[in-house]
Amino acid sequence: MATKKAAKKSSTKKSAKKSTKKSATKKSTTKKSSTKKAASKKAATKKTAAKKRTSSPKYGKAAGKSVEREMKAMKQGKLKSGSGRKVTSRKQAIAIGLSEARKSGAKVPRKKS
Repeated sequence: MATKKAAKKSSTKKSAKKSTKKSATKKSTTKKSSTKKAASKKAATKKTAAKKRTSSPKYGKAAGKSVEREMKAMKQGKLKSGSGRKVTSRKQAIAIGLSEARKSGAKVPRKKS
């Protein structure tokens, strides 16, 4: 009988320890979830703020057409740089198109120096 009582006491002590551990973990998980909710609310407000900012496009239609024309010329092998060499770089063709659009007065941002 003494062994049965000792076994019961040890099992109740173990179950008491388990229940305290479980309750401690539950508390920590609720704290984590509340911080996640707060972070998601902040992210949601940032997203709505980003949507409100609408600006006009940087480049006009005329600028796009001049770039398109220069790209076609480059692909055909007819586009030449200032030194007279053939342009093979896509970036260089775009730069030439934007430069010509600036000269004609199309809506193009200023050139960075």
